[in-house]
Amino acid sequence: MRVKKAWMVALVGLLAGCGTTAPLKPPPDVAGVLTLAAATPPDPGGEVGGASTEFDAATDLSMWKKLSATEKDVDRIAKLDVNKTAKGSMYLEPKTSAWFDGFRGPFVYQDLAGDIVMHARVKVEGKKGGAPKRKFSLGGLMAREPGTYAAPHWMAIATGTTDKTGRLEVKITRKGSSKPQESAVTSEWMDLVLARVGRVAVALYKEDGGTWKLGSRWESEFPEVLQWGVAAYTDWDSYSTLKKDATKGNAKQVRGLPDLKMTVDFVRFLRPELPDYADPLNTASVSDEVLIKLVTPAGV
Repeated sequence: MRVKKAWMVALVGLLAGCGTTAPLKPPPDVAGVLTLAAATPPDPGGEVGGASTEFDAATDLSMWKKLSATEKDVDRIAKLDVNKTAKGSMYLEPKTSAWFDGFRGPFVYQDLAGDIVMHARVKVEGKKGGAPKRKFSLGGLMAREPGTYAAPHWMAIATGTTDKTGRLEVKITRKGSSKPQESAVTSEWMDLVLARVGRVAVALYKEDGGTWKLGSRWESEFPEVLQWGVAAYTDWDSYSTLKKDATKGNAKQVRGLPDLKMTVDFVRFLRPELPDYADPLNTASVSDEVLIKLVTPAGV
């Protein structure tokens, strides 16, 4: 507040003075306003563009790591392939699993550093088609801090069934405590974006024939390098009495009635560009409309 007052006093003094003087610039801790015209979509080029995958060949899977293998966990993936079960796509079918609080499920990812926009097109169904019938059966995108089994730290956007069918869920998890938000959706195929831009983390979605919508923006407390990838989970009810004990729930594969299959058409990585004067956590500085432009690919 003191900085803002000092800035206003300096501005009044300048206007009252005589002669020509160079215009004052706001001090670095006073956010400027980024206009829609000045905002630019993320850049699909650069080194992170090389991590993008169209899933046109089975060899595309070699770019991706399984969390269960890299951090030594139960492998909760029933089926994972590229350009086989679903032509030109990644196909992922989870076993009974959960991504909530301290519970863990399937996660396939790449390690990437810096500000990132991850854009994917996904379809989530029950095993026999239609909406998944088991509660909390969802699939989508996740960005996770490596090595945080003890104090889970990740963000995600997913679609499928929560306690209702036809849901879009965005979720931030800090120190093992998840804070989900839900919206109703009707489209089978969904465009999803998960991004980190400066000190903000963002989740967005677009239904077929619709426009981009902001799921949430959170303060980003993530380190420079994150695991960026695809997550899915299903059949929360089968955890039964283990629902209150993540340690025991994670220790073995829970038997249940999993009902989810996810098809991923592509995953593309882009670099967002944010002017130094703009504060993406401040809606007066970066409005929802401007933020959407900053983290969604041009022409999509």
